[in-house]
Amino acid sequence: MNDVIKLIISIVACFAAGGIGGIATFKALPTWYAALKKPPRTPPDRVFGPVWTALYVLMGVSVFFVWRTGLPGDVARIAFVLFWVQLALNALWSFVFFGLKSTGGGVITIVILWFLILATAVASFRVSTLAGSLLIPYLIWVTVASYLNIGVWWLNRHAKQQKGT
Repeated sequence: MNDVIKLIISIVACFAAGGIGGIATFKALPTWYAALKKPPRTPPDRVFGPVWTALYVLMGVSVFFVWRTGLPGDVARIAFVLFWVQLALNALWSFVFFGLKSTGGGVITIVILWFLILATAVASFRVSTLAGSLLIPYLIWVTVASYLNIGVWWLNRHAKQQKGT
């Protein structure tokens, strides 16, 4: 397959995962999420779209470099599979946290996601230094998102009990 086509598929797939996760997110942002207590240093909502846009491009380029290396090799195949597993979990997090309105489920999901991203980055570094490097901003951002998710869970953990539900 042509490299340009592989690159386009890789980037579009990342944006598709973001779009799928966004289905649950956009409905809950102005209502449920807006009403939650947030931890200190929570970025404004307008920051998330541009950051995720940049990250999806970097992620797509990263998996493209792994794919371009060739998947018959065990190392590249492992990095490639890990990438798609973590991307699916990334989309799933939005449904757990925003769709199900489960801050605790979100914590569990995002912690697993963080470790999968780390494993993907390590495996990608073994294939291509550039592929692994492109995942570092993603890992940093999911570290921030983990702090936010844990903070939201902690600050709102008694809200249901206080409302009598």
